[in-house]
Amino acid sequence: MKRLNWLLILLGPIIFIIVLRFQDSQYLTPEIWRVLALTAWMVTWWVTEAIPIPVTALLPMIMLPLLQIFKIAEATAPYASPIIFLFMGGFMIAIALEKHNLHLRIALNLIKITGTSGNGIILGFMLSTALLSMWISNTATAVMMLPVATSVISLLLENTEPDKAYKNFALSLMLSIAYAANIGGTITLIGTPPNIVMAGYLRQMLGYEMQFSQWLLMGIPTGLLLLFTCYFLLTRVLFPNRMKNIEGSEQVIMNKLHQLGAVSREETLVMIIFAITALCWIFKSQLNQVIGIDLLSDTTIAMAGGALMFIVPVNFSGSTSLLQWEDTTKLPWGILILFGGGMCLAKSLEEVGIIQLIGDAVSNYHGTSLLVLTLVVTAIVLLMTELMSNVALVAIFIPVVIGVANGLDVNPLILVIPATLASSCAFMMPISTPPNAIVFASGHIRMRDMMKAGILLNIVAIIILTMATSWLVGLIFI
Repeated sequence: MKRLNWLLILLGPIIFIIVLRFQDSQYLTPEIWRVLALTAWMVTWWVTEAIPIPVTALLPMIMLPLLQIFKIAEATAPYASPIIFLFMGGFMIAIALEKHNLHLRIALNLIKITGTSGNGIILGFMLSTALLSMWISNTATAVMMLPVATSVISLLLENTEPDKAYKNFALSLMLSIAYAANIGGTITLIGTPPNIVMAGYLRQMLGYEMQFSQWLLMGIPTGLLLLFTCYFLLTRVLFPNRMKNIEGSEQVIMNKLHQLGAVSREETLVMIIFAITALCWIFKSQLNQVIGIDLLSDTTIAMAGGALMFIVPVNFSGSTSLLQWEDTTKLPWGILILFGGGMCLAKSLEEVGIIQLIGDAVSNYHGTSLLVLTLVVTAIVLLMTELMSNVALVAIFIPVVIGVANGLDVNPLILVIPATLASSCAFMMPISTPPNAIVFASGHIRMRDMMKAGILLNIVAIIILTMATSWLVGLIFI
């Protein structure tokens, strides 16, 4: 291991010990200082990524019993939260979509519909990328879409000289994939890890159960607004290409579809299970009313959909199912552990009274405009997510935001929802999100181009999220 990594690893425990030295403070109890010391240790490792982020998330399970904050049973309980199993079920469904290439077929058919002009192709890629990112990992979506986009760009290079229009088209197409993958994940509750972390905190700290259908009512309008604003700025303001028709691009899409062949039995079965699961999520309340009891929850629906992928046979002989247990090696177990660690830390912050202290401190600023406060919180999160993991950021920041909201005696959702959405809107740098890094590696994007687009989109996203959520949260949730 490099010396620098060892220094970063040691930095966490050193900060932990330093913070513990302040236990003699007359304002805070020894229990609060212990939890603050652990929080400082975890934040240090999360920000520097000295060790894998999910491993850092195991610290609360280890340290909180040793610090005499929780018994071991209390410390481990958040790692088995229903929210974690909701995401696990969603992951299983996503793996089945990817395994049987149903996601690629959906994307190619959507691109085929949007036309063969330069902007039409970009729109098609954005819509299909966002649609897939609603259900599967934004990283997997970007990886899948990149070779299709590269084929279209290569085809264009064969027929035209690489002039400014060509360069702008290639640049917009690559950026559109990254940005649409990031935005698409915000639309559904299971689309991106920060959404699940947020839902876990709301359940743990406020006893509030975020409904899949409720979030969809929030996610669709804000996601579409961000998506089409991004499309307009890329194709009309930042990098206009004005390419009327790209000859042969339709053939590239048709060739890709031809390689997939006819719709297989496996694809049909996966699509049926996926559709049933999605409909149950959306109409859960109505189904429970018909049954006469609150029997269905988002978690049971997700796990049922995931389990069906292992139960439903591919053929009548029943020799093999849509998913095998070996396929679960693709499950992002680290993300699930990270959720548990974040919720365990939040539970300890609440248990020792830190969240209440934050709320009491902020309560002195009742004169602050709620719209201004939402704008500030959204801007802080969006700018910070450019430099650190959005999951780690949400894990650290959302409990603080809840404390601020409680201190001001406002509904926490007014601040929590825009902050969560902002954590997925990193447009400025390749290091900000995996999709950004993936498309940057294509060679069609220069750092200054991504910075130029990202700065403008960040500003626009802050305004959109502040204004849209200020109206929609009151309409949908309050």
